[in-house]
Amino acid sequence: MGKINIEKQDSVKLYKIRKTLEELSKKSGRGTELITVYIPKGKQLHEIISSLQQEQGTADNIKSDLTRSHVVDSLGKVVQRLKMYKKTPARGLVMFCGALPSEEGGPLGSEVVTVWEIDPPKDLNQYLYRCDDHFHVDILKDMLKDDNLIGFLAIDAKDAGWGLLYGDKIEVLSQTGSGVAGKHRQGGQSAKRFQKLREMELSYFYNRVAQTTREYFIDIYPVKGLIISGPGPTKEDFINGNYLEYRLQNNIINTIDSGYAGAEGIREAFSKSGDILGNFRLVEEKKLIEDLFREVNTNTGKGSYGLQEVIGHLKNNVVKILMITDNTNLHRVEAECKRCKHMEEDIVERQLVIPKKTEYKNSPCPECNAMDKEVNEQDIVDYLEIIAAKTGSQLEVISGSAEHGNMLASLGKVGAILRYNPGHSK
Repeated sequence: MGKINIEKQDSVKLYKIRKTLEELSKKSGRGTELITVYIPKGKQLHEIISSLQQEQGTADNIKSDLTRSHVVDSLGKVVQRLKMYKKTPARGLVMFCGALPSEEGGPLGSEVVTVWEIDPPKDLNQYLYRCDDHFHVDILKDMLKDDNLIGFLAIDAKDAGWGLLYGDKIEVLSQTGSGVAGKHRQGGQSAKRFQKLREMELSYFYNRVAQTTREYFIDIYPVKGLIISGPGPTKEDFINGNYLEYRLQNNIINTIDSGYAGAEGIREAFSKSGDILGNFRLVEEKKLIEDLFREVNTNTGKGSYGLQEVIGHLKNNVVKILMITDNTNLHRVEAECKRCKHMEEDIVERQLVIPKKTEYKNSPCPECNAMDKEVNEQDIVDYLEIIAAKTGSQLEVISGSAEHGNMLASLGKVGAILRYNPGHSK
């Protein structure tokens, strides 16, 4: 028994991949002209380039002039980008490319060829080339599914419950009663006969629990480790009796004394598992948010929340750890006057980005009245990441659907632990 090793994931990188895949999933071509290329790790790039150049030749046979032009241009752009790599990245590479209309729309033929490059979160072992009316994102989406699964079994003589910890969620799978009689005999049964019957009932219950545990944690969810909890000696009797299938018996990483079995025991066991699962993402997030709330509630001056306040501290190099939920859905829109370089900016929700960009483009510069502006937008996490990199601050993206993400949402979805109390700075 001991601490289980979980590969640490970069929360910002995973957030960006998820956002990109959400965006790509919504895009569709006017014909079969959107290019998807999955390049597995270790694959020679010159082979991929040669294959795509052959596809360019084949594309000359497409009847529609516009579709043919889009496919040839997209393949050419992918080849051009691949030639910039000396070799295939360590985990492989995924590229999406196609001629797509701008957000504001436009007439047929006004599409712009755009390319996306994604460094996969896990080793890519599959080659795929598709030219279709949509991008093929399912392989990458599957890679984002957390395969670091931890099983929980909370058991006593009356109840048993099963739970699963994966990524940013702790889920109670099911619970059952034992049907085992209490320790005090009833009626005219002798003590020995009653005890023997109770032991038989317990043995039957343990076998039933072991069978369900096997079904959940081997057949359905192949877990990396199993944590068994419960009040009293029942859990030890169950473990020492070798009722569990040997793979699960060898996969027990800890036993935890708790006040409950069943569903409530699962939640209690998780709350007591911090030391064992210290590098599991949900436990990391729990600790980060608890540390933030501790600073806020004890009035140390080192807890900050609210987007504008946190950005101010971030720019002043006061932030140690910055936290934002993955469902914040904000974008920064920036307009720079090409004549006098005056800058305007605003942070708005995603659905207001296009109206805000249109507003900037159609209004004169407040400094020189010029109408010629360059307008750009970026996801709020991208914006915060740039500032954090300049100041050496740590940025963490917290799951908004988890319990501790909801706690951060109560503070405006953005919070920070500061290096020091800025109110005491000289």
